[in-house]
Amino acid sequence: MRSIVFAATLLAGTFLASPALAQQPAAEAPIPAEAGTLPAGKLDGAVVPQGYRLDLTVDPAKERFSGHVEIEAEVKKAGRFVWMHGRDLKVAKVTALVGGQPVSGTFRQVDPTGVALVTFDAPLPAGKTTFAFDYDAPFGEGPAGMFRVKVGEDWYSWTQHESIDARASFPSFDEPGFKTPWTVTLRTPEGLKAVSNAPEVKTETAGGMTVHTFAQTLPLPSYLVAMMVGPFVTMEGAVPPTPQRAAPLPIRIVSTKENAGKLSFALEGTKGIVEHLEAYFGQSFPYPKLDQITSPIMPGAMENAGADLYADSILVMDDKASTAQKRTFGMVVAHELAHQWFGDLVTPAWWDDIWLNESFANWMGFRIGNEWRPDLNIGAGGLAEGFGAMGIDALAAGRPIHQPIAKNAQIDAAFDTITYGKGGHVVAMIAAFMGDTKFRDGVRGYMAAHKYGNATSADFFKAMAEAAGDPRILPAMQSFTDQQGVPLVTLERAGKDSWKATQSRYARLGMSSPATKWGIPLCLRQGDIRQCSLLTDTSATVTLKSAGPIMPNAGGTGYYRFELPAKDWDALIAATPSLKGGEALAVMDSLNASFYAGRASADQLIAGARALAANPDSYASGDATALLQAMANRGVIAQSAKPQFRAFVDALYAPQLKALGLDPRAGAHAGDDPERQQRRVQLVELLAGTARDAALRAQLAMAADAYLGGDAGALDPALFGAAFDAWLGTRKLDGAKVLIDKALASEDPLFRPAALSAVGSSGDAATAKWLLEEFQDKRLRQSEKLNFVRSVVITPETRDWGYSWMKAHLDELLGGGAGIFFGARLPQILSNFCSVAAADEFEGLRTKFAGKSGALELERLVERVRSCGKLKDARGAELTAAVAKLK
Repeated sequence: MRSIVFAATLLAGTFLASPALAQQPAAEAPIPAEAGTLPAGKLDGAVVPQGYRLDLTVDPAKERFSGHVEIEAEVKKAGRFVWMHGRDLKVAKVTALVGGQPVSGTFRQVDPTGVALVTFDAPLPAGKTTFAFDYDAPFGEGPAGMFRVKVGEDWYSWTQHESIDARASFPSFDEPGFKTPWTVTLRTPEGLKAVSNAPEVKTETAGGMTVHTFAQTLPLPSYLVAMMVGPFVTMEGAVPPTPQRAAPLPIRIVSTKENAGKLSFALEGTKGIVEHLEAYFGQSFPYPKLDQITSPIMPGAMENAGADLYADSILVMDDKASTAQKRTFGMVVAHELAHQWFGDLVTPAWWDDIWLNESFANWMGFRIGNEWRPDLNIGAGGLAEGFGAMGIDALAAGRPIHQPIAKNAQIDAAFDTITYGKGGHVVAMIAAFMGDTKFRDGVRGYMAAHKYGNATSADFFKAMAEAAGDPRILPAMQSFTDQQGVPLVTLERAGKDSWKATQSRYARLGMSSPATKWGIPLCLRQGDIRQCSLLTDTSATVTLKSAGPIMPNAGGTGYYRFELPAKDWDALIAATPSLKGGEALAVMDSLNASFYAGRASADQLIAGARALAANPDSYASGDATALLQAMANRGVIAQSAKPQFRAFVDALYAPQLKALGLDPRAGAHAGDDPERQQRRVQLVELLAGTARDAALRAQLAMAADAYLGGDAGALDPALFGAAFDAWLGTRKLDGAKVLIDKALASEDPLFRPAALSAVGSSGDAATAKWLLEEFQDKRLRQSEKLNFVRSVVITPETRDWGYSWMKAHLDELLGGGAGIFFGARLPQILSNFCSVAAADEFEGLRTKFAGKSGALELERLVERVRSCGKLKDARGAELTAAVAKLK
């Protein structure tokens, strides 16, 4: 699974609070002693499923669906009690067929996470058994289990089962280690299409319903099972034969009616990405067909075998789409399709190895996306994401990439920036150190050994060590996956051409960290000379005989920060405009980290921003003033210096935008190369947003006014966010009401979310209060309501009031809706607070998050806010003075 919105919004988009963690009534009766202890995580293994037959009646226009499920299983331990899974299911009948004789039972959910106890009238003997269930259940409002959405005048339903939401769709043994064939039948109202993992082999009419029968799947875990129903539109095609595959691969793009006519880009792009992935893995696509499906409330994507699910905006576009949208398409589609091999074909045995799925796919997403469209510069985004993860990983409250998961409530927390950002960066680092061919051979060996089965991290490490032929690789990899924290490599001159490199664990100002040692693939560059070594001891001496500033993270591929003497920092900062994008990102991350740790000066921080802004790489230059903006938002830069800060940003970027030119009309700059297009959009957002450039905001507001007035060509979709923000600037609440009404009347996958986001983050107090306390509209989806909460709380001008509202409604926010990320990441929306007092206040929320997937994120929040408060107290005056004197 990939949540693309996470990096931008801190909340992984609009995933909702999972009912798996909602407060449910306690079980009506105690659990019999003979049943054993309620499984908090893994089931007891007394029953092992061998195959499923699902026969579901699904009418998305109704509030509930129903089904008959049969599970072929091996009973390992005789008895009357069976532990399994089912959440919010109304089970009318349970039968076990043993030796041709039925044994009746009762089904009872005994845990909020969906653990269920089935009690049979007579003991079941060990051996083959067929379990049968008749049940009905509610559709979800958000992307968890089987959920439905009304789009225009039509209802559609989809499934989203990762991590533990298959149990909300059907009774099951809902663990990744249980991998079986599935036979799916879907009964729908006539005229609706149905999609599942395998090809549809028969369609007939029975009882006024259309019966869709699908071929039996190859072995799959429950979380990869997909069932979609609705009046979908499709665009069909095929991936031509490749050296790895003799026959064409059928593919379809499947979407809601409103998106017809904008599916060809996704169809053609998918073909190319499949071909690149087959070449990398050295084998054909693992399944007989591929459907690429979209939903308007799925902000990320999900790798269902043969039936991937995406947010509308990831697939629905044409050739005129922005560089950012095309980059997202390339990265996310490559990520999800890489999962068809790495995750679907070979599946983790348990959730503690989910990092291996996601970290590898994250790396592959950027790598294969870059191979597909080198002109989009997708690959550099992987390094940007990895450096972004270091801010979380540097905290004392956290976790390693690979960690034991003992309880269901811990599972969703594993889908975070440590798994995706850090994990992907670590994979990139190891691949670079091993060499591309050896790393690829290790991957192929791992896939061949565990095809259509399950595997563990130990299996992957073994394959890598064998391919590398270097015994140091295994402990080096494990030092990064099994330990929390960010390495800091401190370089000191040891002679004319030599440096002493010392490793330690990075810590922010006022914090301490335990002694930690890694096997760091350390790559230094000076001029054209590059030297790599494996730093396993606390320190080592490195010799470089060249001229120019030293670059301590050559290529930016290393997952570590570095520290330099002041003069060497100054020389490296001066060289930043000419560095490659990955190296420029590494410089800025380490410089920012040095300031956070109390070492780099405020003047160096500002000089670094100037230098990075001049770098031609859009990932690097677009992030140049990010830390200074964060310091302004959090009050580290005092209010008195904010005019100078805005003027600094304006002076830094306005000449660049003038040189590029700006015509806000749709497609006006479509002929520019992708980097130039992306740079222009970044400049507009920085100047209109951070700098509050009055002339630019007026130009954007005028374009937005024309667009909202009916001139569809007046405003390019890439500028929606900045333009709607400018348009609302003078219109306040009255404008917000107009913009929301237009958004809710639209199903455009770019306009609707951009308009709603602009209203939520307007910073206007009256608008914020109206949104959260008064506004009601049946067209507003639950995910959109919750995203208003995120926007109001994270926006500095409405932050304090938003937190008060959030605290008063916290039980409701944690207890309702659906989806795997909202509850786990809810504390992140408080990240812009910056004081010791605020950290103390947030500690009082611990009882609300205890035992839930958001507990770790709350601890991270407390530490982050306290650390920021200490930085503000210690260095706020220095930074404010440095900004105030800017010209």
